[in-house]
Amino acid sequence: MALRAAATRAIFAGAAPQGFRRMCSTATANSFMPPPIAAMGNGEGTPGREQAPPSTNLFVSGLNKRTQSEKLREAFSQFGRVIDARVVTDRVSGYSKGFGFVRYATIEEAEKGRVGMDGKFLDGWVIFAEYARPRPERTPPQSNMSNSNGYNSYGRE
Repeated sequence: MALRAAATRAIFAGAAPQGFRRMCSTATANSFMPPPIAAMGNGEGTPGREQAPPSTNLFVSGLNKRTQSEKLREAFSQFGRVIDARVVTDRVSGYSKGFGFVRYATIEEAEKGRVGMDGKFLDGWVIFAEYARPRPERTPPQSNMSNSNGYNSYGRE
């Protein structure tokens, strides 16, 4: 018992490394430092990402795996006329991949839908709505049948 008390005194007296003392300490010093606000992005939407320009198409993330397109349309239609609502699903399982798209008739309605549904619950999950980014241009696939020496991978020209 005396040995245990001596070890405890040694730990808190400075014989132990700083991290170990902090771990064993009952002090309430808060060592957590949140990242600076500038590192969090522009203050709207996903942290660290630049917001897309306003459009009629919204990107919705954080969807439940069992959310279907009709439920998404129903939730967003209270803010305006929804032209199309689509939950992106896995080809094999048929379940949602956790995101989808909602297209409104006008930019004003899309803005109301974005503000109204961002951070709200849908099917028990918090969802996030932001303007969808346009798809990047895709380059046509190049044939990789020939190597730099002019022969294909089978040794033939």
